[in-house]
Amino acid sequence: MKKLVCLLALSCALGGCGKVNPAVSERQAKSSPTPMTCSATDLRQRIETIARVTGGPVGVAVALIGSDEILAVNGQKHFPMQSVYKLPIGMAILHQIDQGTLKLDQKVVVKPSEYVGSGQVSPLRDRNPRGAELTINELLIYAVSVSDGTASDVLMRVAGGAGAVMGYLRSLGIDGVMVVDTEMEIGRDSQVQYRNWATPESAIALLRIVADGRSLSPASRELLVKLMTETQTGPNRIKGMLPPGTVVAHKTGSSGTIGGLTRATNDIGLVTLPDGKQMAIAVFVSDTKAGREAAESVIAKITRASWDCWVKE
Repeated sequence: MKKLVCLLALSCALGGCGKVNPAVSERQAKSSPTPMTCSATDLRQRIETIARVTGGPVGVAVALIGSDEILAVNGQKHFPMQSVYKLPIGMAILHQIDQGTLKLDQKVVVKPSEYVGSGQVSPLRDRNPRGAELTINELLIYAVSVSDGTASDVLMRVAGGAGAVMGYLRSLGIDGVMVVDTEMEIGRDSQVQYRNWATPESAIALLRIVADGRSLSPASRELLVKLMTETQTGPNRIKGMLPPGTVVAHKTGSSGTIGGLTRATNDIGLVTLPDGKQMAIAVFVSDTKAGREAAESVIAKITRASWDCWVKE
């Protein structure tokens, strides 16, 4: 790939350009557009064109693991994370396990009073209406792979609260990710989600740490990547236009749609390229009236455009 200009900034206050179909078949994935020449200008223009459909702010950062280069579009803008923030919460828990203050098989009592609202995702709540006792390992599976709001809140509590998670992030040098409120608090007021924000550049910094194995033991890193790879949400986002079988370790985030406005449709992750290298990508689509399907398709198309920068088929 030709050298990308580091930390390109681009305004994505873009207008609409027609409906995009997010349902990408295997045949469509294999017959995607001709690979780009991959200059910084080419990729920037491609991302700009793709993002126009949202009519709202889009934040993108993409980097090749092992390289210091990063291409960022609205890279320092604050975007509501929604469930993307379950990744740093999970990392903070695993760090404490490595330190010996917690154990994977440690049992945690979950009370019904800790359950998130009925409009929020929580299979844990749905399967255990009277409460439950689960191991930290089980809570991690629920929170990271299933994106369970209750499990995330319980893990935050076990970690020592939002302050402890933030302390962990600061110890990593991550200052562009804010973990402030619980899922329960977000569910009570849609404006609260804006307090839990990330910049695309900082999301990439966090993904680099996951990929490089810094801050976590090999066993904890292996578990985290496994949980991210087994993520059940967002099949039409980062994974949507990639070749079948591509390994993607990712974490999604989604808001509801109120009054036709979808405040957050996000996905960040590590994509394994055919040569074994990894591409880190973070895409945040915020405050759009284009609909969830269009927002997910934007993430898939931006990922595919970035993939084509490194993969020549």
